[in-house]
Amino acid sequence: MTTSKSVALDKETIAHRLITMRKSIGQLESAGRLSVARLEENPATGAAVERLLAVLDDLAFAINRHVAAVILGQVPQTSAASFCAAREAGLIDQRLATALVPEEGPYHVLVQLHLDSEPEAIEAIASDAIYGYREYARQVAEWAGSRS
Repeated sequence: MTTSKSVALDKETIAHRLITMRKSIGQLESAGRLSVARLEENPATGAAVERLLAVLDDLAFAINRHVAAVILGQVPQTSAASFCAAREAGLIDQRLATALVPEEGPYHVLVQLHLDSEPEAIEAIASDAIYGYREYARQVAEWAGSRS
C-alpha cells in the first residue's frame, strides 16, 4: 500500500520488529517476580527490566512512525504522539493507545524513577507494560496481515 508520496508500507521490517518485541517480552517474563527483595539483592535485574522496556518503546515508536508516515502522511516526533497517530491510522485501538502512554511517563522511565523511591511499584509497572506490548504486537500483526 502506498500514499500519494509513494512511500510503501514495509511489512517485512514491521514483522522483524514484532519478532524483536516478542523476544523482549519473553525476556521480561523470564525475569520472574520483581519483588523488592529481589531488586535489592540483584540491582542488575531492575536495570535489565528498564532497558527491555526502553527497547519495546523504541520498537513501537519506529513502527508507529513508519505507519503514520505511510497512512497519514505525518511523522510523529515523540513516542507518546506516535501512539496517538497509530490509533488514528487504525494500527491499534484507542484503549491500547491510551494504556501505552501512562500519564506519569513511559514505562521504562517509571521503572527508572521507582527503583530507588518505590521499588514495590516495579512489578506492577512491568506487568502493565508486558500486557500492553503483548497486545500491541498482536494488534499490529493483525493490522499488517490485513494489508495487501
